[in-house]
Amino acid sequence: MTGMLASVNSLIEARLALTMEVDIIDLKQPNQGALGALEIDQINEIVAYVNKACPVSATIGDLPLDPVTIFNAVENVVNTGVDYVKIGFFPDGDWLATLQKLHEKTNDWKEHYQCQLIAVLFADSEPDLALLTALKNHGFSGVMLDTINKQQGSLTQLMTATAIAQFVNAAKKHQLLCGLAGSLKIEDIARLLPYQPDYLGFRGALCNDHVRTAQLSETAISNIKRAMAREVAA
Repeated sequence: MTGMLASVNSLIEARLALTMEVDIIDLKQPNQGALGALEIDQINEIVAYVNKACPVSATIGDLPLDPVTIFNAVENVVNTGVDYVKIGFFPDGDWLATLQKLHEKTNDWKEHYQCQLIAVLFADSEPDLALLTALKNHGFSGVMLDTINKQQGSLTQLMTATAIAQFVNAAKKHQLLCGLAGSLKIEDIARLLPYQPDYLGFRGALCNDHVRTAQLSETAISNIKRAMAREVAA
């Protein structure tokens, strides 16, 4: 069944997400870009508070695909004890060299830290599904679709239904966890759940006035949860 990923930017928001029983608490700073990172101290604090009651993911920030830069950022976040580290594969940079560098530690991170790597591809840069084979071969555990420019529209506005379905099917074929995100709104749930992704990721739709840089709203979270449950039961 498709789970709900809720992005939070503070311990206060993490407490609310945990109370509301979301399926993954995702740590990122919306005012720092598509995948803006929280400070390591903040991540440590939230991980300690959640205390394995719910899986926690965290981003490393909007970083260029430089192998050493990415590797060091990932290792810093792995050391916090999160369950998943999300890495944005932005259009520029050397993605293959980055994968090769990360592969030096992917198995160690899985075995000794119980931490898995999730690649984030971007709908507004026409993601190449051929990359999924390389992700699997280099030890990644999952892949998400997201958007870079939050002003251009949601995932369902930037990609066709056929392209989204192909992405989910390719991820499942490679036995990768699959998530869909990118300015998703409550009405996107009915469009996306039939593809059976593992997770739908939300930020703006969970916030006051549906503004991604505003605070999480208990009412908005409840509305999304109910909508997901309603579509699953339909």
